[in-house]
Amino acid sequence: MISLSEIDTTVKRATKAIGFSWGIAEEVGKSISLLEMFGLPGLKNLNQYFKLYKDKKFQNVSLISKSNSSKISYCPIISGINFLDQVFTLNEMTEIDFENVAFPILFIPFLSKSSEIVGKKIFLKIDERKYLLNFNHSIFSNHLDSDVIDKAKKLKIIFIDNENTFSEGEWNELYSLSKKTFVEESEELKQTAAGAGLTDND
Repeated sequence: MISLSEIDTTVKRATKAIGFSWGIAEEVGKSISLLEMFGLPGLKNLNQYFKLYKDKKFQNVSLISKSNSSKISYCPIISGINFLDQVFTLNEMTEIDFENVAFPILFIPFLSKSSEIVGKKIFLKIDERKYLLNFNHSIFSNHLDSDVIDKAKKLKIIFIDNENTFSEGEWNELYSLSKKTFVEESEELKQTAAGAGLTDND
């Protein structure tokens, strides 16, 4: 089995060879190895994208808005890079829509890293496929297949506000139970606690 390190290095070099800058190539190398680590077909989708890249025109988006549409398919790499660069502004929009994104699987790792940067989960819908990106630590999906997806008609991104999954009452019940492990402070404990008896000679 090819290691993630080998995937990172080879993808980085291939991305540079196809015409991207070394800086972007570094990001793509990390992104594809991340997809492979999470069991998503990153390398397969990238390989197919690169077969079309030089002969087919793709749309580059510089300033991402709440709604993004193009007759020419968006480049998932440039879209992903610019999403990362603008993530704090985009986070305030809550929901962002794209139409016509080429090889959208390649867009996912940039959103995953964005989730870590803003400290929020991100829900992503690629046509009927759904993904939940968790602070760049995991990706949950209802479509963990190895297909190449050459285009997404509709892509929706939703930033999810951080909320507890439990009620205040449930928290209080558990906290009350945890208090049974607390030890009351006695004079003996005060004398033997860390730092007790030390004198400051300064």
